[in-house]
Amino acid sequence: MNAKEAIALGQQNSAVMVDLKFIDLVGKWQHTSVPFHRLDEDSFEDGFGFDGSSIRGFQPINQSDMLLIPDADTAVMDPFTAHATLSLQCNIQDTITRQAYSRDPRYIAQKAESYLRSTGIADTCYVGPEAEFFIFDDVRFKTSPNEGFFMVDSIEADWNTGRDEMPNLGHKVRHKEGYFPVPPQDTMNDLRTSMVLQMQKVGIEIEASHHEVATAGQGEIDMRFDRLLRMADKLMWFKYIVKNEARAAGKTATFMPKPLFGDNGNGMHVHMSLWKEDRPLFAGDGYGGLSELALYYIGGVLKHANALTAITNPTVNSYKRLVPGFEAPVNLAYSSRNRSASVRIATYSASPKARRIEIRFPDPTTNPYIGFAALMMAGLDGIQNKIDPGDPLDKDIYALSPEELESVPHVPSSLEDALAALEADHDFLLRGDVFTKDVIQMWLDYKREKEINPCRMHPTPMEYYLYYDI
Repeated sequence: MNAKEAIALGQQNSAVMVDLKFIDLVGKWQHTSVPFHRLDEDSFEDGFGFDGSSIRGFQPINQSDMLLIPDADTAVMDPFTAHATLSLQCNIQDTITRQAYSRDPRYIAQKAESYLRSTGIADTCYVGPEAEFFIFDDVRFKTSPNEGFFMVDSIEADWNTGRDEMPNLGHKVRHKEGYFPVPPQDTMNDLRTSMVLQMQKVGIEIEASHHEVATAGQGEIDMRFDRLLRMADKLMWFKYIVKNEARAAGKTATFMPKPLFGDNGNGMHVHMSLWKEDRPLFAGDGYGGLSELALYYIGGVLKHANALTAITNPTVNSYKRLVPGFEAPVNLAYSSRNRSASVRIATYSASPKARRIEIRFPDPTTNPYIGFAALMMAGLDGIQNKIDPGDPLDKDIYALSPEELESVPHVPSSLEDALAALEADHDFLLRGDVFTKDVIQMWLDYKREKEINPCRMHPTPMEYYLYYDI
């Protein structure tokens, strides 16, 4: 869609406002709205001004003026506004140089796609994330000088079997038994369907919807794969729709990695494959039906996994999910069909077009633009340097003894350790100027100062305060 067509879309739907959406460095959508009559074809070149010093990870106050440049190809009607509103995702430019802003996560994703093409290895990276979420009926948390607490609740939660609900009708979901039950246990079926319908309105193709393993309303809606940048755009819409549709139903949704103790958390398994000239490059006659190129890609992801987690598992709470003995794969191994491995090779279809890898340690607090870009850059490093992923581990890794796991590396156990790993290992991200040293340093500084330090003072309540709404 070009500028003229984007404007026409708004006119056809009687738009009265234009919503300009963009993403901060941490990974949350931001927006500002202008009357529709202010949007013309020049707007897609001239942009709209905003204060970059008020956005996390962006500019200092003495260099605060920045521009939002709408991307016409992202134009859709916002399904939640009371008044007809055309929504446009934006890139960010410097007002003086008119250059793209290095800390704009969307620009990083665009550079990643350009770098992929420049290598000659492939021209397209397809990504398919599975972002899990919880739908709660009540969320409360507080940190103050004299107290700190959090409390979440859901009508279908196992802990509510004895609650007086006038009447309590039972059918609660037991811990770790939430995968695929039918209603009345699955109380969220109709709500997830409403989410699916809204997603389809904004151009997201949906493959499946179901209750997930945990009690208390855990769900998953699976999107069909798309190219890296477009999928990052879609994931932002996905989160926006899940949260707003839940709120419209009098509930609240969160992508927080571990909101409940003792049950499954929210992961975001990321399916990836490379293509060139409409030909899949991951299919071959090697292990799991993979090509040598795909195995090298796995080798790169496994080699850089500790550094990657600082980006793909970017919160203090992320490491409450990445603990041994639970559902998240903390051991850095690959295997066919094996969900206990951190990289799984899916076997649902023998078609070369379906051959892909699934990276299972990320979670949905990932900023998708930089998270998908970082995973791809690690995989490309594996291809370029022919990094051998080693032998597959075709066992139930959760059942292995500590002695058997001694030789198997694992992900960091804290955000502090992950950031240290990124600080020591990020040269692979700098290739093609996809990431810059400035972006890496800002990420490290922000996470340490604004997230790790506050959580040390007020551990669990602060986790909810910082991360509940990501």
